[in-house]
Amino acid sequence: MESVSAQDAFFANLSTLCGQRFEGKVINPGPTDGDFAGKRLLMHVRDCEANEIRIPFWVGDDHSRTWFITRTDNGLRLKHDHRDPDGTTHTLHWYGGETTQDGSPKRQEFPVDQESIDLFTANDASVSNTNVWAVEVHPTQTYVYELRRANRHFRVEFDLTKPVSE
Repeated sequence: MESVSAQDAFFANLSTLCGQRFEGKVINPGPTDGDFAGKRLLMHVRDCEANEIRIPFWVGDDHSRTWFITRTDNGLRLKHDHRDPDGTTHTLHWYGGETTQDGSPKRQEFPVDQESIDLFTANDASVSNTNVWAVEVHPTQTYVYELRRANRHFRVEFDLTKPVSE
C-alpha cells in the first residue's frame, strides 16, 4: 500500500474546504499592512479541481486577489492572480513560488520563483525577491496565509469553525 505524501495530504485537507467561505484577521499587523486595517477579510475556497484550487481573497470591497494552489510534477505551486478594479491584470500579477521541500499535511511553504523575481525586479518591487509564502490548513480549526521576508511577517488566520454565507 502506497503512503500518501505530505503534499497530497495537504491538498486533501484544503479540498475539504471547497465551496466554503471564512472570515479572517491579520494576526501581526505591520506598518505596510494598512490596506487591511479595519476591513473584512474573506476567503472563498472554490473552483476545486483534481490538481488546482482557486481561493478568492477579499479585503473589504477589494475583490482583486485570488490564490491558486496547483499540483505540479515536483510538488505544489502557489500563484497570486492580482487584478485592477476594472478586471484587467495588475502590473504585479501571477507571482508566487513552488515548494522545495515536502512540508507537512498542515503546512506548505512556497519560496519565490524566478519568474516572480524577474517580475518584481522589472517593476521596482525587488523587496519581494526573497518572499516565502506559506499556507496552513488545520482542519476544523484555521486556515493561514503567510508572507515572510526580511523585515516583514504578514499572517492572516481564517476561522474554519464558522463558515459564512456571504
